[in-house]
Amino acid sequence: MLSDRILVLIFPITAALQEGFRMEKETLDKVSAFIAENKGSRKFTQSVELAINFTGIDMSKQTNRLNMEVKLPNGKGKAQKVMVFADDKNVAAKASAAGAQVVSGQEMQSMANDKMKLASLLNYEMLAQPSLMPQIAKALGQFLGPRNKMPKPLIGMEVDKAVGDITRSIYIRSKGKYLPTVHCIVGNESMGVEMIAANVDEVLGAVIKKVGKPHVKSVYMKLTMSKPIKVM
Repeated sequence: MLSDRILVLIFPITAALQEGFRMEKETLDKVSAFIAENKGSRKFTQSVELAINFTGIDMSKQTNRLNMEVKLPNGKGKAQKVMVFADDKNVAAKASAAGAQVVSGQEMQSMANDKMKLASLLNYEMLAQPSLMPQIAKALGQFLGPRNKMPKPLIGMEVDKAVGDITRSIYIRSKGKYLPTVHCIVGNESMGVEMIAANVDEVLGAVIKKVGKPHVKSVYMKLTMSKPIKVM
């Protein structure tokens, strides 16, 4: 659970959540005022973060824990680097044309023995030619697996679309042993408030569809280093 120092903007959970979530105008106005007040207060662009708290869910059961991918309609508000592992020349060419860095199977082996190259992988969203997944698991799985950074296999999807989609994707995962809460990024302070609100709507709609409205206890938003403000 978030501490009092980092609790900010609470979103009302209403009956409207049965068919998804749409931020109410009053809350949107408060969010707008809050971001305007805090925007530019740091020497870096702060992320906008969401925390969702649950009730009535036993998180000690693996089946109840969340592990979801959500595509933000307006992206994360920052350029996202993508790496594609590919030996197929057609896949590699399409990935490169879409702006991704391409790594071959042979190059991957050199990464496994270089601590700096391994660490740099954490700065990327990663995709992979399916036939390379066993090789990736063997060479990089010990490093990437525990960090939830294993590449997503390119299955039944156009390469350029996959590269575009992964730059907008966030992952909502239960962390800690039995904590009934999840956190995720929904944008940054440089984005328009309505764009952030649409991302929030998408995240909450997906979570509610998964767990059910009665199990959502409260929802909070914060900037990376913002002063706490409670809206409701």
